[in-house]
Amino acid sequence: MSKERILVVEDQVDISNLLKIYFTSQGYEVFTALRGSVALEICSKTPPNLALLDVNLPDMEGYDIGKALRASPRTRHIPIIFLTARGERSDRLRGLGEVQAQYYIIKPFDIEEVHTIVKNQLDEARRKNQLHPVTNLPTADLINDQLRALLTAQNWGMALLHINGFETFTQSYGSVVSEDVLKFTALLLNEVINELGSHEDFVGQMIVGPDFVITSTPERLRAIADRLITQFDSEIGSHYNYKHRKQGFIEALDDSGELRHMPLMSLSLGVLTNEDGPFYDIRELSETAEETRQRAVQQAREQGGKSGVIFGRAR
Repeated sequence: MSKERILVVEDQVDISNLLKIYFTSQGYEVFTALRGSVALEICSKTPPNLALLDVNLPDMEGYDIGKALRASPRTRHIPIIFLTARGERSDRLRGLGEVQAQYYIIKPFDIEEVHTIVKNQLDEARRKNQLHPVTNLPTADLINDQLRALLTAQNWGMALLHINGFETFTQSYGSVVSEDVLKFTALLLNEVINELGSHEDFVGQMIVGPDFVITSTPERLRAIADRLITQFDSEIGSHYNYKHRKQGFIEALDDSGELRHMPLMSLSLGVLTNEDGPFYDIRELSETAEETRQRAVQQAREQGGKSGVIFGRAR
């Protein structure tokens, strides 16, 4: 299981360092930002599990960071805790009401009290099964909420993405190395969506299996799918040893116990758009998307494990 990530946004270096040292010693992975623009860049690439925000920053107010996080489907679930010297009633109401932060704590603070609040917020998110334990991507109810929004939206696209050959790779290299593949894929998804998508686009991961969900517009999703396949195919070899990378396959037992040459990992994407509807509930949408993904996986098998995309439901 990956360490939970905390983002500390604080322009006073002594306080920033104190929080980083303390929370790192408690087993968390801590990112720090002295400016709001840096914080937003971190969130777009590797969204944290929780954000500790100061209000007074050199380039923007912490409220603006919080509102930006709440505006994006990829980060709106992140618990926000304000740590600030601004303690007026109007400030607290702005943080708790306008930004919908979970807590508003006035400096000076008791760091152990802050830790208890942080731990409780992360525990609550874990109980709700909101984030994948390896990649920290949204999962379960957060995915369902996003799919439910598509039912009444226009001009939408949805892709289910599967890593072909992941199970064989895990058998050969072990679960720890295979988790690195999931993290690599999650990072790649965020990078490509940041470049070709918008803040309204969403990426999540199914709780079981090497399967991911993307929502965007049909036009952006086509470009995103093409770029994902190109970069994944170009970079996935780095997760294999030299022998497997050079020969382009690994030796593994198939279901019948016969030793076979299995291709390196690739991607299969099944894509639906609003034109494939109408869909009347998320169960119908999810089942149709899964059928499209299965067609993409079958296409990969028939083509020797090559990455590919299937657009549209079977008629």
